Amino acid sequence: METTRQQKISRLIQKELGEIFQREAQNNLKGKLITVTVVRTSPDLSVAKIYLSFFPSNEGEAILKLVSDNSSHYRHLLGQRVRNQLRAIPQLHFFIDDSLDYLENIDRLLK
Repeated sequence: METTRQQKISRLIQKELGEIFQREAQNNLKGKLITVTVVRTSPDLSVAKIYLSFFPSNEGEAILKLVSDNSSHYRHLLGQRVRNQLRAIPQLHFFIDDSLDYLENIDRLLK
């Protein structure tokens, strides 16, 4: 069970990373869309697990590798944006959120 503090930090990270990815997509990831779907922080707020959804979804693995390789860059950008709200910026670990693909598969099977 997440504490209220963890939930607030998770929402803050989700909002700020969403804006960072939106700006980065204009510059580096032409024609690709990254959505931050869920952020879960550890109880000591030192690690954030970030679940991303991609469009087009068939290039998800390649985009995830690109994002994971640049996680220190994204952590730095996040730190610049939230430096007044957080004392320590958590380590960022990125994962693919495949819940939308799962829902599409279930919907396809039911038809």
